[in-house]
Amino acid sequence: MQTDDFFHGTEHVDWPDIRPGEWVSQLWELDVELVESLRFGPLSAHSDLDVAVALTRLLHEDFVSRGTSHDERMNDEEVVLAVKAHRAVLERLGLEPPKLPFRHHSGFFDYWRRNNMSGGGGWQARRECVEELLGPTRQALEDLQEAEYEQQFKKGPLGTFKNLIFAAVGPKPQIVLRDAVSNEVEIVRNADNCLVYRDTLPVQGLTWRQMVAWWQAHHMPDAEEPEAADGLYRRLYRSLDSLPEQTVLRTYCARYAEPDGFELPALIPQVYLHYDPYTRKSSGHSGALHRERMDFLLLAPDRSRIVIEVDGAHHYGTKNPAGADGRIMYTASPRLYSEMVAEDRRLRLAGYEIYRFGGWELTRPDSPQLISDFFTELLTRHKKPTL
Repeated sequence: MQTDDFFHGTEHVDWPDIRPGEWVSQLWELDVELVESLRFGPLSAHSDLDVAVALTRLLHEDFVSRGTSHDERMNDEEVVLAVKAHRAVLERLGLEPPKLPFRHHSGFFDYWRRNNMSGGGGWQARRECVEELLGPTRQALEDLQEAEYEQQFKKGPLGTFKNLIFAAVGPKPQIVLRDAVSNEVEIVRNADNCLVYRDTLPVQGLTWRQMVAWWQAHHMPDAEEPEAADGLYRRLYRSLDSLPEQTVLRTYCARYAEPDGFELPALIPQVYLHYDPYTRKSSGHSGALHRERMDFLLLAPDRSRIVIEVDGAHHYGTKNPAGADGRIMYTASPRLYSEMVAEDRRLRLAGYEIYRFGGWELTRPDSPQLISDFFTELLTRHKKPTL
């Protein structure tokens, strides 16, 4: 997408009262309807990433023009609209919008006069000011473009994010493939017991802050962010009835309280469906999706999809009758083990990473440290790509 695409009348036109072959430029007119639509969702013809790059360039060029040659293309009202659209698109991408100390061109003029950017050397000072404000955003977008380009040459997860159904409390959801053409799924039973995330997934994964914002919008609209975060954490914790799984969630979520902890990938428990259209073919005639539940899922900044499983004895053994002392014992089952590793193979071929913990190792006194060390290495490996 180009900056000219935000305007009407970008072509040179001939006027009848000038000599043949001469032309003048038609006045720039911002496509207000197009720009305002960006606040409410992506364009059909361009990705949010392409739009964000073009909007960043437009604002940069217009502010520099205002600060030097005074041939900017937007008026004050149009700049306000462009800044709002820019903020909305960046937030959909999971990026922090730039904190501009002015809202429009008149505000920029007042700002540079108050900050000694007039007189000799003023043009260069104003250019540097605009670059300092918008340069980091441009760099972040270039990083995303580079990651997207590299992704074309790597074997990543097949398909695109469609639905995230997770954290059931009580009876488990029954899910069917309702429309095989548009890949629409439907929860036909126990829908109220689980959570469903359908918001647009940002390019670089799903952070805790984005999960909290989603929870806030749909479940706690009157709450401040800390209160909503606490409510979401408690709701996720309720979906776990295994002590080892609770230890994993509790240990990881402690990181959210650290500086920038809300920008970490969200650890999503009890994922009954992370539906990618090409990673699963429905079998049988009922349309039921017999997808095995994932204990935890991380959607990482480098676009990796990471599955974490906590294996109790029931994952690889069959229960025996209780003995005289009431203890329940298990007998190793080659069939259960084979089914487990077959599912691992399928997910790995679809581009997922899988890590398994034995339930026993998560009941030891040192298990919180073991889990913490694991996540430190995992997050380091899957941090946001840089150029």
